[in-house]
Amino acid sequence: MSEKTHLSLSGTSGVSRREWLRLGMVGLGGLSLGNLLRLRSTAAVPSHDQNTALIIVFLHGGASHLETYDPKPHAPSEYRGPFQPVHTTVPGMHLCELLPNHARIANKFSLLRSMVHTGFCHGIGQQQMFTGHDIREFKPKSDHPEFMAITNHVRYRHGLSPRNNQIDSSDRQFPFRKSITASSLPGYVGIPPIPYLGSAYLGPAAEPFKIFGDPNAPNFKIPDTRIADQEKVHRLNRQRTLRNRLDRMQRDLDLHKNMQAMDWFEQSAWNMLTDPNAQRAFDLSQEDVRTRDRYGRTRWGQQCLLARRLVEHGVDLVTTTLAGPEAGPVQNWDDHAVNHHVFDAMKRRAANFDQAVAALIEDIYDRGLDKRVMVLVTGEFGRTPKISYATGSISKVRQPGRDHWPRATSMLFAGGGITPGQVIGATDIRGEDVVARRIGPVDFLATMYRHLGVDPSRIEFTDFSGRPIPVLNAGSPIPELLPV
Repeated sequence: MSEKTHLSLSGTSGVSRREWLRLGMVGLGGLSLGNLLRLRSTAAVPSHDQNTALIIVFLHGGASHLETYDPKPHAPSEYRGPFQPVHTTVPGMHLCELLPNHARIANKFSLLRSMVHTGFCHGIGQQQMFTGHDIREFKPKSDHPEFMAITNHVRYRHGLSPRNNQIDSSDRQFPFRKSITASSLPGYVGIPPIPYLGSAYLGPAAEPFKIFGDPNAPNFKIPDTRIADQEKVHRLNRQRTLRNRLDRMQRDLDLHKNMQAMDWFEQSAWNMLTDPNAQRAFDLSQEDVRTRDRYGRTRWGQQCLLARRLVEHGVDLVTTTLAGPEAGPVQNWDDHAVNHHVFDAMKRRAANFDQAVAALIEDIYDRGLDKRVMVLVTGEFGRTPKISYATGSISKVRQPGRDHWPRATSMLFAGGGITPGQVIGATDIRGEDVVARRIGPVDFLATMYRHLGVDPSRIEFTDFSGRPIPVLNAGSPIPELLPV
């Protein structure tokens, strides 16, 4: 095997934290966008040949595979639930009747029904799936970075070539320079980010630009992407120019290149604040009203539309977490009987979910983005096939539920140049266990890295203790999910 690329994360070019914070943009307060982008180092245009992108639609809490992508009509009554399977545009592929729009466009996506891991709680399940490490102890944030943060760090900070994942020696000190003029947008956005994950030892440089709130609300705004008061723009620009002059007088010759790099990051932050293209990317009012209606005038519908807008404008990693009031009383997909009546909850949330996801997939194809952009729909695990019963904490009546089930998880893949209309893997008649094509997190992640142009077998990081950490210890891309 050829020599791996080692990326040390124990420091940032010898510049102290105090120095980083001192150099924040004047007038923006706190950890400003200037500091954030300066830390993030994500201003570069990726060198991948096709500039591939990924949208993850995340069903926080764990959606039932039986009521979505893997119905079990022949299971005993204590398993199957009240909903029937429906035919789709793909012969032999059946979905739950709650997803008629999915069924109509089934020839545009493929299903994986055989994801398995061992994380029985939400945090561990998410951390195993998105880091590839066999995490057994829950922590609010994983000790290992999620694959989106790793990709963000590798593709943007270090400018790795998609062919050999070696650090590009040309313009090594400033691999981000080309992108400053090409894009003012971050490389990774969470609308909002997936819970329990993080960049771990990669630091805040690899974190997503976080968007909270309801994009369907009339007063929805993205923080730090617009300065409406032009006089304030001119005033901040004057302050910034004066501060730059004063800083240059204090610079030590040994720090010259580091300070020059910070200037570039500050310029990128300033571009994001004032660049009309960056503002337009986040502005859903730029969309035709028929397109907005197509996604659904709901929080989830407009989150998915915003995700599509961002990848179309050049953002390469977008996660959109479908949670909040549209998910039901507990505001997620965690359908324990104590939380709510599982089948009532699924029926209530299904229409918005079905409309938003189907519109996103169709839109990716209609706009010719299906080769470059992959859409992934998943939760952290499935739900127990055998229905449980408990007294609801809100309803105060005995009601059905489904609990956590990492032994069988269904995932949807669309775009990315893959062959649509496939069903990969299978579970038994009750939906309890995988009986064909068992897939673990490392194979799933190897597939995602392949799409994003990162070869994990040739990269390892050094954590704060000096220990080398491989990106993945094992795993191979899933052949059916590779571009054709």
